Amino acid sequence: MAPPLPSPSTAPPGLIHSALGLPDTCALPQAPAAAATMSGPAAETPSAIQICRIMRPDDANVAGNVHGGTILKMIEEAGAIISTRHCNSQNGECCVAALAQVERTDFLSPMCIGEVAHVSAEITYTSKHSVEVQVHVMSENILTGTKKLTNKATLWYVPLSLKNVDKVLEVPPVVYSRQGQEEEGRKRYEAQKLERMETTWRNGDIVQPVLNPEPNTVSYSQSSLIHLVGPSDCTLHGFVHGGVTMKLMDEVAGIVAARHCKTNIVTASVDAINFYDKIRKGCVITISGRVTFTSNKSMEIEVLVDSDPVVDNSQKRYRAASAFFTYVSLSQEGKSLPVPQLVPETEDEKKRFEEGKGRYLQMKAKRQGQVEPQP
Repeated sequence: MAPPLPSPSTAPPGLIHSALGLPDTCALPQAPAAAATMSGPAAETPSAIQICRIMRPDDANVAGNVHGGTILKMIEEAGAIISTRHCNSQNGECCVAALAQVERTDFLSPMCIGEVAHVSAEITYTSKHSVEVQVHVMSENILTGTKKLTNKATLWYVPLSLKNVDKVLEVPPVVYSRQGQEEEGRKRYEAQKLERMETTWRNGDIVQPVLNPEPNTVSYSQSSLIHLVGPSDCTLHGFVHGGVTMKLMDEVAGIVAARHCKTNIVTASVDAINFYDKIRKGCVITISGRVTFTSNKSMEIEVLVDSDPVVDNSQKRYRAASAFFTYVSLSQEGKSLPVPQLVPETEDEKKRFEEGKGRYLQMKAKRQGQVEPQP
């Protein structure tokens, strides 16, 4: 069971995932003004970048839009690049920025094949041992020039020593551009740390298969994917890219949602994705998903990632990551459809249903509060 992100006085034994390198993309430093927010040796290192890539047919889901997991992977790649650059911006021990958490991200608009994705990443807060990166994704129709916002996400990284990837190093500080920015970041840091602590109780939970399940039950749509981690899944340092894991998680969640609805489905949002430990090359990972809650037009799916180091007898199977995905059901015309209501059977399923309902109502109230006019 992994601790929360490092506090200013302690560092955890190691999280984790990272994404270094960006195939088929172009990473562009932001305007020189961004670098002015840095101090000392870091002043020469931009605190923000933008990457862009045209969406190809192999990025599509079955509906013809860009796969949600592909977008999550691009978000993580941009975050990994800017945070690794920043963590190596001062003279000291070389490190790689490892992904610890992706906070809630909403899929605001679908991205289509042939459009260009612009992924902008900016460092917005640093603690002693962690980096907050905020990412925005825009889609561009290169025929009309139309642009639209598709995603926003906040990611947290920790720097791991290249000499010992279980050692967490200190993060170079950022000089903030306005008063109050550091305090705002500190509040976000404390909030996500508490959220991570609340998820650790699920680390022993597993998804068990059931023979001849009834339709609309949890067992009917639950699904698992088993994947052998190969070199193409990993960083140069031998553990899995965070974006690779997130894409596999989205694929499993999508299968669960499609089995439950029997219709076209799309990712609507992802609650915090928590990474508890590294997944190394040669491990066998099992990604399991199950429906936990349904509203009239959406379904919440819990996804659990377990790693089995089959070539290392000294380490047992462990929980590597977890997240909640929200999907909606769409008609062939792209209109929202009612979701079949989940039938929880066991006490655990009923408990998870009520917890999911609480998260749904909390997020619904938050959205309504954002659109209501301020007094």
